[in-house]
Amino acid sequence: MSSRAAPKVAVLKGGLSAEREVSLVSGRECATALRVAGFEVEEVDAGLDLPVRLAALKPDVCFNALHGRWGEDGCVQGILEWLRIPYTHSGVLASALAMDKARAKDAYQSVGLPVVESVLAPVEEVRTRHVLTPPYVVKPNNEGSSVGIYLVHEAANGPPQLSPQMPPTVMVETYVPGRELTVTVMGDRALCVTDIITDGWYDYDAKYKPGGSRHVVPAELPEEITAACLDYALRAHRALGCRGVSRTDLRWDEARGLAGLFLLETNTQPGMTPTSLAPEQAAHLGMSFPELCRWMVEDASCNR
Repeated sequence: MSSRAAPKVAVLKGGLSAEREVSLVSGRECATALRVAGFEVEEVDAGLDLPVRLAALKPDVCFNALHGRWGEDGCVQGILEWLRIPYTHSGVLASALAMDKARAKDAYQSVGLPVVESVLAPVEEVRTRHVLTPPYVVKPNNEGSSVGIYLVHEAANGPPQLSPQMPPTVMVETYVPGRELTVTVMGDRALCVTDIITDGWYDYDAKYKPGGSRHVVPAELPEEITAACLDYALRAHRALGCRGVSRTDLRWDEARGLAGLFLLETNTQPGMTPTSLAPEQAAHLGMSFPELCRWMVEDASCNR
């Protein structure tokens, strides 16, 4: 970071992924918070001309508020490494690993973390037969924010009618009943556990539409489950090599106790509005949204 009185922060938002609209909101909110925190801020809609725009802008730091492919999978991180601009969140390798759900599971299992049974399968095969015994979930292997998720119920008459936009290879994962939990990791600390309550499946609409879900912070859980959630999230963050802020989602089948707690995935670019899950947990611990955004800028670096 340079020695100027108000460091210049370029907030990267929008981008090219299916999560563009969510990223525009995250970016706008983070830019506002960073101005409150005293930074000079430029908002940058990350298009194909991003390297040229950043080279002209010469920011001290890039605040990465992108979600989904190209912004969250190591691509933008590689551009920022090449340009030698310090940036927030995880680096190239951790971003790529976390976005690839199958490889992330390999990393979790390598350190003894529990994951749900799953297979990668050609999308045409998944359209024609049950690859796993129902109930199961079908989702892209490399998208986030519940984009393209299908729940196939136990009583389903046949395989799911998947959107034509689904990728050629998809992940098919055994469905775990129970509660949707999430834990934010900030640096080397797991913050707390949130219980996400919805009327149905925690899909894209439940995440982003008003009233789609409600959050209980901190989650009302047995001490053993709370401790395990915090431990699993921190170990997942480290196993992937994450930096800055990440958020790990878990599923807990209460009837099975600790044996029913599973890691689902780690988000290296979690939603960043004041009411998003990660900022909500930071606020519960006394850190305002501008303070959280400031911490992320001060944590920024290259070689992440």
